[in-house]
Amino acid sequence: MKLLVIPENVVRSIATPELAFAAVRDALVSVASGSATILPVVLAPAGEPGAGFGIKSATHLDAGLLGLKVGSYFPGNEARGIPNHGSTTMLLDAETGLPRALVSAGYLNGLRTAAANAVAVDCLSRDDARVLGVIGAGHQAEFEVRAVAAVRRLERVKVWSRNADRAAAMCERLRDLPARVDVATERRGAVEGCDLVTTVTAASEAMVDASWVAPGTHVSAMGADAGGKQELDPQLMERASCFADLPEQAVRIGEFQHAVTRGLLASEDITPIGNVVRGAHPGRRDVGEITVFDSSGIATQDLHVAEAVVAAAIDAGVATEIEF
Repeated sequence: MKLLVIPENVVRSIATPELAFAAVRDALVSVASGSATILPVVLAPAGEPGAGFGIKSATHLDAGLLGLKVGSYFPGNEARGIPNHGSTTMLLDAETGLPRALVSAGYLNGLRTAAANAVAVDCLSRDDARVLGVIGAGHQAEFEVRAVAAVRRLERVKVWSRNADRAAAMCERLRDLPARVDVATERRGAVEGCDLVTTVTAASEAMVDASWVAPGTHVSAMGADAGGKQELDPQLMERASCFADLPEQAVRIGEFQHAVTRGLLASEDITPIGNVVRGAHPGRRDVGEITVFDSSGIATQDLHVAEAVVAAAIDAGVATEIEF
């Protein structure tokens, strides 16, 4: 049996934000239209304190896609000189179920997650949104800013992090953007006066107070993907129109779990963002509306992005085939 292997260096050479945006957009539509099936997420602890891994799997048979992604977090890896986060996607053959391709998804996961934010911003935010506030300055945050900057003409970006040095370093890396990029000294200052807000943390408490969010703002909550994780004040959802990559997952492990538990949001009031993409829902209805997108991450995104990378690698002649 032959197995295609796309290692990390090849992924980095061929995967682009544009590739990820198109693939994630298709993935979100496939879920909203009912042509894809998302299986329950598996989350498990691992050896060292704080370490764990998760498995996300799905099928989209109309596109010939089935497979899974394994993501891991081992906080001791940094001291070992390797990334704390690990991510690998396996695509199975739709006819035989045998492994067809193994794709390194470290860098790809950053593009894929940020692409979901970009799709939501493109669908839900005001066309004249120019100021972005970011809560968090970890590995994923820079991907998020660049993805948003690709769909809106940003004039200013404000970044807050518990680690001010990390926020400053990220701002320096973003100097190539045609926007003023600054460190915010307070969380409130990173939210107030913004047209767009992106939270990208591993927090388990609200990082954004509902009173800080002005009418007309779009908020993308990118961090919550497990029970107990939280970035937003649940009361914000009382004032907002709410969207998610997968509503039934968002109320279990996403940002919306807290608002639903407190009775501030009903699960049936959450719209799949794919319905906005495919024109089945209007999205933003007026300039004063607050919109919130909850991205807990779904496996169809991983499969569609991995498939796009495999196709690009084959076209470029850089896919490695091994006996398996």
